[in-house]
Amino acid sequence: MRLFEAIIDANHRAAAGDQHAGLHPADFESELPIIALTCIDTRLNTLLPEVLGVPKEQFIWLRNAGNIITGPLSSTMRSLALACAIKGGKEIAIIGHTDCQVTKTTTMELVDRLGALGIDRHALPPNVNDFFGVFSSERANVIKAVDIVRNSPIIGPRMPVHGLIVDIETGRVDWLVNGYQVLEMRGVRPEFAAPLGQPPAALNPLGDFKIGELKVPDVKIGEAAPNATDWLSGQIQPLATPPALPPPPAQPAKPARIPLPPPLRPKMNLYKGRK
Repeated sequence: MRLFEAIIDANHRAAAGDQHAGLHPADFESELPIIALTCIDTRLNTLLPEVLGVPKEQFIWLRNAGNIITGPLSSTMRSLALACAIKGGKEIAIIGHTDCQVTKTTTMELVDRLGALGIDRHALPPNVNDFFGVFSSERANVIKAVDIVRNSPIIGPRMPVHGLIVDIETGRVDWLVNGYQVLEMRGVRPEFAAPLGQPPAALNPLGDFKIGELKVPDVKIGEAAPNATDWLSGQIQPLATPPALPPPPAQPAKPARIPLPPPLRPKMNLYKGRK
């Protein structure tokens, strides 16, 4: 049983009254930590990550209004990508919730509420609905977000991306998108990355080479470019003139021209002068 399969199973048993239901995180060390994108609703403060059974130190929690993702290269996607690359997140879960206030707010109501805060309509983007990501279905919103993440160029192709919805009253968590099944349908097998500095098992045949010991110059972007003033002052020596290219191979001599035969003489009249 994989991590989120165990999470859903334990959650459902606990919701049904099983006092012994629970997740054993030690059994899933290679699949932790997880990254969760949820709404900013304060009612989630007391639900997550407890209803998932995941220790807080293994729960990378990202939040925005309505757990909305507007595009594959949006700021939310940037945070998800960095959570994977820097914080070592092994799986992503987009978690919506019931009774979301975003679904109860129309575009006109949103404009009016922003106006009450002193924000004029002309200061807002032309398409308010697209900019703020207003939606009418929590489930459809989660499914859309999962699809954006799954197809984002800055998320690894082997990263499981799940879609879940939590009942705000009972804490029951249900599947909307099973990220394992999506990868299996695409013919991809999840491979949970090793922690930073530790090579995955697939690299063991490389012997004593250790990825964590690879020395990378500690140079910030832009520092490698020489300053024009230093160049002109002679503090930086110009690059040496590259060696001249070897001369091209000599062309083979042209064969001697075959002389043409002399032109034929006019045909002699052997009977000239005879009568």
